[in-house]
Amino acid sequence: MSVVSIGDWIITLILMAIPLVSLIMLFVWAFGNGTSESKANWAKATLIFYLIGIILVIVFWGSIAALVGLSALGS
Repeated sequence: MSVVSIGDWIITLILMAIPLVSLIMLFVWAFGNGTSESKANWAKATLIFYLIGIILVIVFWGSIAALVGLSALGS
């Protein structure tokens, strides 16, 4: 198992700050060949958290839309 260096983590964090690049790189690191096991696991966990966040946002805004719709019907 290869160890991810501090410099590699710094580059990783810089790439994660670029919006579209971060998403693409997460998939490359999570499912591509040649990535260390620790970085692949980190990328998979990050993708899972992104998915959970997207689901929560959809539920939240769906609830808001439903409340606004019910409020409009009640008026």
